[in-house]
Amino acid sequence: MAATLVTKTLLISGEPRPTTTSTGRRGAMLRAYDKATGKDVGAVYMPAPEGGAPMTYMLNGKQYIVLAVSGGAYSGEPRWRSWLPE
Repeated sequence: MAATLVTKTLLISGEPRPTTTSTGRRGAMLRAYDKATGKDVGAVYMPAPEGGAPMTYMLNGKQYIVLAVSGGAYSGEPRWRSWLPE
């Protein structure tokens, strides 16, 4: 399952299937795109594809993204990233 998170300036989505990176690591990427231009603005490696919809929350003035990853040896591991513009 791949779901999308939309913020004021970004569209964020995980890859639905595992792949192998150029360094030989098996996993998937969580990617962010600029809503206005479609430009890829960043990616984060995950050890497995996303297993649920990404969510966002703010703590102490910093915004975070959290989602579950699952598949293969991963049965549901939380991942988070501070990625959103301050």
